[in-house]
Amino acid sequence: MAFDLLKVIEEAGVVGAGGAGFPTHVKLKSQNIEYVIANGVECEPLLNVDRLLMTHHAGEIVRGLLAVKEALQAKEGIIAVKKKNKAAIQALKAVLKPGIRLCLLDDIYPMGDEQVLIYEVTGRVVPPGGLPLEVGVVVNNVTTLYQVSEAIKGRPFTHRLVTINGYVKQPLTLRLPVGISIAEAIQMAGGPVVDNYRVLLGGPMMGQLVDDLTQPITKTTSGVIVLSSDHPLVKEKEMPIEQMIRIAKAVCCRCESCSQVCPRGLLGHGLKPHLIMRAVSHNLADPKLIQAYLCSECGLCIYACNMGLSPRRINQAVKNELKKAGIKNQPDRNNVQPSPMRQFRKIPGQRLKGRFRLLEFSQTTPIGERVKTPRLVKIPLRQHLGVPAEVVVKVGDLVEMGQLIGKIPEGKLGATVHASIAGKVVQIDNYIHIEGS
Repeated sequence: MAFDLLKVIEEAGVVGAGGAGFPTHVKLKSQNIEYVIANGVECEPLLNVDRLLMTHHAGEIVRGLLAVKEALQAKEGIIAVKKKNKAAIQALKAVLKPGIRLCLLDDIYPMGDEQVLIYEVTGRVVPPGGLPLEVGVVVNNVTTLYQVSEAIKGRPFTHRLVTINGYVKQPLTLRLPVGISIAEAIQMAGGPVVDNYRVLLGGPMMGQLVDDLTQPITKTTSGVIVLSSDHPLVKEKEMPIEQMIRIAKAVCCRCESCSQVCPRGLLGHGLKPHLIMRAVSHNLADPKLIQAYLCSECGLCIYACNMGLSPRRINQAVKNELKKAGIKNQPDRNNVQPSPMRQFRKIPGQRLKGRFRLLEFSQTTPIGERVKTPRLVKIPLRQHLGVPAEVVVKVGDLVEMGQLIGKIPEGKLGATVHASIAGKVVQIDNYIHIEGS
């Protein structure tokens, strides 16, 4: 069964829908797995994709998890969900199968971080710089497991739920075709309600600012967040790194607040953001800088900083410079122990939202009505980790929804891509442009 399932998943183009888009058929080749965790925590504020998917499609998620569990010959499948999501919990309880259980978690940020989640669910610590499989665990987002269930039914990954929230007229969570433009998605939520705004792809904490709104929704897009141009999270992401470093040199007070709340540091990973800030301020050759590789970029250090600095941005810059210099991550894996203070330094989701001016926005976006098929989609050949898909259609071809349009190059890491609407291929570059019929 494992071989058949992996082939079905590969042919359907299923990738990790909650992160970097790692091809699922490759991930499921892991060995010696005890636990498969379905990540339904969705710790990013303002997003409601996983909660709504668990509420309305609990059966598909459980079927996907059960299939993955059996393929990996794992001991147990565990669905991680926040205690506050009562409707999702009720829906999941109604369809649980033997070997599958729920794990109810507090509304803490960033509870959905893969390594934080593994510790909360199993008590195991993934080694610094390591992978979940090193502690016998595989984690899949619930959207990914839903897509596994769809793949078993012969349906490729062509659509996904996306939350459109922030300064929009009607915040919604919609099932959108892969390749629809960000601008069109925003208009489906009634459009922006402020004149000067910026758009984040993903969640408000870890999402990326997008300038070109003709860019498409992809398999990994969970949210489109519209914020005002003067919003603190926008300012943090916009500030040039050179300016950030100058300010850090001038005003960082060495208080260590960023290190006290760092989720990876509290797991015992040896990450101390305040030491990186200190090193950047004084000595760019300081060996302490290499610990920046351990940063998950969750942004809690920004929450903690009394001076309005962003250790996260500094860590991002340091990581880029280390990579350019060819310096690899070599973390100390000896005596990794979670901090005894960890339980007292968790940050509640509501407090995080208040700190970053997010409480004014809709917290429970409803699922919108069926989306009208767009006139044009622009489907990326690379919306996953690995190499771009190899085009198997040509300009002028008529395609059906769900038809294969890009295959995995022989012997490479990648994922297939499929047409998300029926229509005509009108252009091929880094995308396959399809005009609706």
